Amino acid sequence: MNAYSICLLPGDGIGPEVIAQTAAVLKALPIEWHFETGLIGFGAYQATGTPLPEETLEKISRLDAALFGAVMTPPHLAGYVSPILRLRQGLDLYANVRPCRSFAHPTSRPGVNLVIVRENTEDLYTGAERVEDGGRRAVAERIITRRASERIVRKAFHIAQQGHFRKVTVVHKANVLRETCGLFRQVAFEVAREFPTIHLDEMLVDTCAMELVRAPEQFEVLVTTNLFGDILSDEASMLVGGLGVAASANLGDRMAVFEPVHGSAPGLAGLGQANPLAAILSAVLMLEYLGETGLAGRLYRAVEACIANNEVTADLGGSLSTTQVTQSIITSLNHGLG
Repeated sequence: MNAYSICLLPGDGIGPEVIAQTAAVLKALPIEWHFETGLIGFGAYQATGTPLPEETLEKISRLDAALFGAVMTPPHLAGYVSPILRLRQGLDLYANVRPCRSFAHPTSRPGVNLVIVRENTEDLYTGAERVEDGGRRAVAERIITRRASERIVRKAFHIAQQGHFRKVTVVHKANVLRETCGLFRQVAFEVAREFPTIHLDEMLVDTCAMELVRAPEQFEVLVTTNLFGDILSDEASMLVGGLGVAASANLGDRMAVFEPVHGSAPGLAGLGQANPLAAILSAVLMLEYLGETGLAGRLYRAVEACIANNEVTADLGGSLSTTQVTQSIITSLNHGLG
């Protein structure tokens, strides 16, 4: 039996609930898990004065991977910076990978099987903002570098190879943002020459937003900048059931953090109504990262069965509680249905 050490980052709101349920599902697999918990988010800020303590970063760096729940990021709070952005940048988790795949359920549109690969460390998310002219003008600097563009496009092509996809679409706005998106687009076509068996397509971001709604089945792997990827991946999730089934991976060269795309939903905290599937599907991505592809497939099939049988929470039209959904998946695993 293989053994792995995982850092659990419950965070705020429904984060602790969905991470606890994900840990319970993982324990049902034939793997020996060693879990350590790290503080992160608004609760960590209240307890320690920082939303991302150095001890948490040390744990993530030392262990095999991390599972993150959700955090609150109050606006205009002195000394508070988004902990997930700081985590991605501080650990150089440069690739945010968000699969989007149809389920057998009325909330899911058939024929969707795509992956959005989002650059995760720069663009408008670096915090390079300032107020000028006595508060009458605010400025944000958009930073796009050749190095970051090269490695995210290369990551997208590697994901296409591994998933047996035939096409990568680079999404940009180079007709208006001629220097920043222009550089990203140029680098994409340069890197594409390394992968002659995969076709590189391109699309303006506004067109892509429309085409995701009109004909999502045309897409396979999309690669784009940080802000565009953030927006498009949330849009894409609504094709297959919403944020309650939207999983993601933050990947670097040496470390990885896996997280549901949804927020902390403080209004649902403690009510037993939170959908744990996005966190559990993020654990599927973690299993793949750890090389446990067989068990990843078993767990994914168990989630598929749960959704197909409408054993889901209210956001997907079901009536089960958070823990009941988890138990349904564990039962499926125990009965070999996964």
